[in-house]
Amino acid sequence: MELLNKLEAHLQLLQDKHQIRKRRSVETPCAPRLTVDGREMLAFCSNDYLGLAAHPKIAAAMHEGVDLYGAGSGASHLISGHSRAHVQLEERLAEFVSPHVVDARALYFCTGYMANLGVITGLAVGDKNTEVFSESLNHASLIDGGRLSRTTLKVYPHADVAALETMLAESTASNKIVVTDSLFSMDGDLAPLPQLLAVCERQGAWLIVDDAHGFGTLGANGRGALEHFNLRSPNLVYVGTLGKAAGVGGAFVAAHSTVIETLIQRARPYIFTTAAPPALAHALLASLDIIAGSEGRERRDHLNALIAQLDDGLRLQKWQRIPSITSVQAIVIGENDAAMRASAALWEQGIWVGGIRPPTVPVGTARLRVTLSAAHTRQDVAQLVEALNALERRS
Repeated sequence: MELLNKLEAHLQLLQDKHQIRKRRSVETPCAPRLTVDGREMLAFCSNDYLGLAAHPKIAAAMHEGVDLYGAGSGASHLISGHSRAHVQLEERLAEFVSPHVVDARALYFCTGYMANLGVITGLAVGDKNTEVFSESLNHASLIDGGRLSRTTLKVYPHADVAALETMLAESTASNKIVVTDSLFSMDGDLAPLPQLLAVCERQGAWLIVDDAHGFGTLGANGRGALEHFNLRSPNLVYVGTLGKAAGVGGAFVAAHSTVIETLIQRARPYIFTTAAPPALAHALLASLDIIAGSEGRERRDHLNALIAQLDDGLRLQKWQRIPSITSVQAIVIGENDAAMRASAALWEQGIWVGGIRPPTVPVGTARLRVTLSAAHTRQDVAQLVEALNALERRS
């Protein structure tokens, strides 16, 4: 009972700070219009940025994948779980990002979290004289990857290229690894990747770019942040997530073939886990066809028009919208209870927008996190804009 009492006291503390998280049950396929806990809602809180999660072609490919390969893989990739579908997906992903990754090869992971843990620890293993330099606003998976690497971990200030270069120049490590998100998922801003890459090339460091929220949406062809900034370098190690804009699940690392072979031999989250179901990989082939084709371009164009519509329509005086050209639109309110009241008020109007609080964001910057999808209509965004403007006036 004493052990349970300690847990209950901790939960009560979270409750007092308005930091308790609650799950809701979605009863329909991922889409802007959902049935949630029995209620019809207009959702602006998923990461289905291109609206592909329920795309009929991808769903059909998933069914076909089950018919071809069954439900599960049965083993890890290095035993007998590496199927033809995985091979085809990795080849397609490497080809897709090859304009921006030198001698590109790709490695498919079950989740984005595992990919980030695997790539950082994998590049650090075998060299005790390693230092990892992590962006201060990095995702939890990148932070944990740095900690699990059992190396010296240093944090540089958000988007501060000069500070990073100073830290790298002063480092005596023989293996330097810089890690950053490309698109920061709670603010919606982009990392200064061209400047970061130039610093890493000058200082002989790897640059790991987690493009979880940029893959599929950024760049003319959806190749992500590297295409957006037109980057190419052997120093780049690219992580793309396949459960957001791609609409299915998993993630991949793309880098020079020597890097990928190193990860196959050293990345524990890849080696010691059952391979993802081959049907997922088969479905992702259909997703890549859409992202790279005319339909993908049309969806990105529509998404960008919705972003501009939101930007043009909001008339906020007290709350602060963080400027962003991406699907992630953050509206900073301040205190936890105020942000959660705003989220609840929108919910009562049938609009689902997540309230984000510490520790996910810094104390005093609790916010509404609006995410736009190509599946939204202009009418959906107009409804949201009207509700936000009216709610702020009453706050």
